[in-house]
Amino acid sequence: MIPILSSARKILEQHPVKASAPCRIDSGGTWDIKAMALPLERIEPVTVNMALNLRTRVVLSPFKDDWVRISSEGFPHGEEYPVENLPFNSSFGLFFAAVSYFGFHGLEINIRSDSPIRSALGGSSTALVALIKALSKLLVVSGQKGLSGKEILHLGYHLEDGISDGNCGIQDQAAAVYGGVNRWRWSYGGRHSLPKREPLLDSKGRKELAERILVAYSGKSHVSSRINRSWIKDFLSGKTRAGWIQVNDIVTRLAQAIKEWNWITAAALLKDEMAVRREITPDALISITDKLIDLAEKTGCGARFAGAGAGGSIWALGEPDDIIRLREIWGKTLAPIKGAGILDCTIDPVGAR
Repeated sequence: MIPILSSARKILEQHPVKASAPCRIDSGGTWDIKAMALPLERIEPVTVNMALNLRTRVVLSPFKDDWVRISSEGFPHGEEYPVENLPFNSSFGLFFAAVSYFGFHGLEINIRSDSPIRSALGGSSTALVALIKALSKLLVVSGQKGLSGKEILHLGYHLEDGISDGNCGIQDQAAAVYGGVNRWRWSYGGRHSLPKREPLLDSKGRKELAERILVAYSGKSHVSSRINRSWIKDFLSGKTRAGWIQVNDIVTRLAQAIKEWNWITAAALLKDEMAVRREITPDALISITDKLIDLAEKTGCGARFAGAGAGGSIWALGEPDDIIRLREIWGKTLAPIKGAGILDCTIDPVGAR
């Protein structure tokens, strides 16, 4: 790691740096939050997530010494500040914090995402992982050692958890770092605890799954932090804890069904999770996402909201013929909504690169 502040301008004039990372859909999300997973590690809290080839791309370019500039699609204005006064509470505060950690200045960061802004596909965490990967590459170009995948995951999680005042999950960063389709077992209690990753599908299995999923954006953006805090509050009080434990059991069986290519059972289990979620997280649904999930279930598929819901994206799992029919149904339903629609995507086997 760089011991002092270091200008990246001259390096980037010769070697512009690029990196990217995939977003995700998930089942069992929220169990990756430490406040929930740690007290109940005995039941092995689990999340299944699937990386999508809707990638977030970061480009590092030269900028004036002692300054850092960040811009991103979806935000009307970029921000630039002296390196000694980088704000960690602005729209780009999380990314300024990452730059501050590495100690670079004299660079401009441009962020561009294939997924809609605030679409509940893990966008901010994905962008952070892509940025850390890019800054790690910059370390290498400057003659130093880059970060491993585990180190990127560790740094990304703790940066985001710290900057967002805690109660941040880690599954978004995990999907972005590693890609693919994974079962994650969340462990925080040991001195050197790390999430335990189990890849569920090989390339043939991922191809089978890709024919059986459908992802759509509702056209309504969401803010996950507010929603997650209310869920954690109810969990900690004991109000919804039994329901969350039931969800964990369902997702554990869902992971096994996916691993065995038992797609009909997997779709049924996704439907079962959604039924419990309607009881313990009713605020995850808005009118349009509730309707889309209902339409999916009537078509013979399972479906759920991505991330913390309350807008954002939804995804469905079913047999190929049912998914074809659902694509048409969802497409017609979303057509009148500005910005909404089916997302053209598939499973991405590759993580941050």
